[in-house]
Amino acid sequence: MTDKLRLGVNIDHVATVRNARGGDNPDPVRAALMAQDAGADGITAHLREDRRHIRDADMAGLKAALRVPLNFEMAATAEMQRIALATQPHAVCLVPEKREERTTEGGLEVARQANVLGDYIAPLRDAGCRVSLFISADRDQVEASARIGAPVIELHAGAYADAWAEGRWDDRDRELKRLTEAAAYGHSLGLEIHVGHGLTYDSVGPIAALREVRELNIGHFIIGEAIFRGLPDAIAEMRRCMDAARTQDA
Repeated sequence: MTDKLRLGVNIDHVATVRNARGGDNPDPVRAALMAQDAGADGITAHLREDRRHIRDADMAGLKAALRVPLNFEMAATAEMQRIALATQPHAVCLVPEKREERTTEGGLEVARQANVLGDYIAPLRDAGCRVSLFISADRDQVEASARIGAPVIELHAGAYADAWAEGRWDDRDRELKRLTEAAAYGHSLGLEIHVGHGLTYDSVGPIAALREVRELNIGHFIIGEAIFRGLPDAIAEMRRCMDAARTQDA
């Protein structure tokens, strides 16, 4: 398999800043185009049910403007399925969603909802969308994702990233082991493996080094860094960290 590790840049929190004041600025579509020009392999945007950041018009604007793939993150609801089928993004990533959460707190429960989710993703796959399931690094969830026909899983790296940020090194190593084993198991089942949530310049290396992983989706940290160094430089530094880890033992 090719060893290129793709970087998807999530632009949700450009919209968070815009919505804090109202109006049209900063424009997430403009940020996405800048990220594309800076070398992002794809753009991720999460249209939440409460529209707290990305809005319907943003999704339409992103689809119309981008040359790189658009990854449409969404809850598994009838409303979001309709919007995704109308938008026709390259990829759809199903995520769990709670209205009171600040960010996505855990992975999708696939094992206990396999029949429902299998029926839900069928029209999306038939429409040509590449379906991904955002799951915890758990063997049962990985196996269930493969069983219902999702071609891609994205492993939730939040516990790993939090342990790293808080200096809980034993927990970090334990979570890295879970991610490593889940990536290897998913790959053995024929799944494409992505990882996302909470990764930084410091913590991305061990994840980027996992050969089964094909894509990282990173947003909040990159957008935060862009305040200080500009979006192109923030993306370039993340790419440098990823590539350095990828090639270190090649």
